[in-house]
Amino acid sequence: MASPMKIIMTGGGTGGHLFPALAIGDEIMERRPDTIVHYIGSSFGIEKDVLPVKNVAHSLLPIRGLQRSMNLGSIGINLLLPGRLLSSIAKVKSLFNDLNPDLVIGTGGYAAALPLRESIRRNIPTLIQEQNSYPGVTTRWFAEKANSVCIAFEEAQSFIKKKCILAGNPVRKEINTGNRSSGLSQYGFDDNKKTLFLFGGSQGSLALNQAMDKMISHFSIANIQVIWQTGKTLHSAYSHHENDTTRVVPFIDDMANAYAASDLVLSRSGAITCSELTVCGKPSILIPFPGAAADHQTKNADTLAKYGAAALVNEQDLNPEKLAAMIQSLLDNSSQLEKMASASKSLGKPNATSEIVNQAMEIIS
Repeated sequence: MASPMKIIMTGGGTGGHLFPALAIGDEIMERRPDTIVHYIGSSFGIEKDVLPVKNVAHSLLPIRGLQRSMNLGSIGINLLLPGRLLSSIAKVKSLFNDLNPDLVIGTGGYAAALPLRESIRRNIPTLIQEQNSYPGVTTRWFAEKANSVCIAFEEAQSFIKKKCILAGNPVRKEINTGNRSSGLSQYGFDDNKKTLFLFGGSQGSLALNQAMDKMISHFSIANIQVIWQTGKTLHSAYSHHENDTTRVVPFIDDMANAYAASDLVLSRSGAITCSELTVCGKPSILIPFPGAAADHQTKNADTLAKYGAAALVNEQDLNPEKLAAMIQSLLDNSSQLEKMASASKSLGKPNATSEIVNQAMEIIS
């Protein structure tokens, strides 16, 4: 009997790097339940909260990203970096000695850099999955030496010297299985009215919430229904807007039905959000987060806008009155919404996870 495959999955810091790793790991386990999958992340990233709850084998490195701002706190954190780096390198070497993996899959973020470096150094088959249209620094460092690089946006290829596979981003399996009428009834909404869905990622977005705070009375008058995800920490500041046509919620578990119920989405443009929008074929207005590394959210939004799937509004140009008028005019124009929806759908890659895992299996065999 063949011994079980051993795979190291590494990536994290943010959900954008962690959730693709989890989706790929789940798909591998579904196909080969005897596989040993071990996740490596950072003790400073979102994975420190998510991986214990998921109850999967994992190790957290004491590494964190370089702080770009120049305040005392950031300088203090950066001074600790060399010590953390050395201790993380030692931990990675020891993990690789213990696990002796057959394959390493990296999904980016500072947490993935050291395991990818170790994997390439030991000639272990290595696959990198890049979520953004402008590849992150970890991908740019290691892509050339990896066996395979899967990208989500065609535009990423021009920044990577190695020939990549355009596979898309792994998104939640059930994301495009929502039902419009059950979504509307979940929120107590009317089938004959148009619905706007606002969310700023799982944490919420202060800029988007502040804009909606100023626009919401316009939508009540215009008979537009609003699903407004504020993020948990910001919810109490906006919950007073809740009424029959506005649902103000801290967090949405059932994103599939929220997407299905909506006619237009207003959101940030993180890679996974963009991938979900296209897999669900949703028209959107995207407001990139200006603080994203290398401004990758603007580059993601640019891609969707270029194909006519989305409208792009930069945060510094965000004017609530103009934005409300733009939303109103799109929701009043069914043929324009249909065009955007079909452009969005054409960019979607619903089989991304499966394609990436096929690629991983090919490398091993």
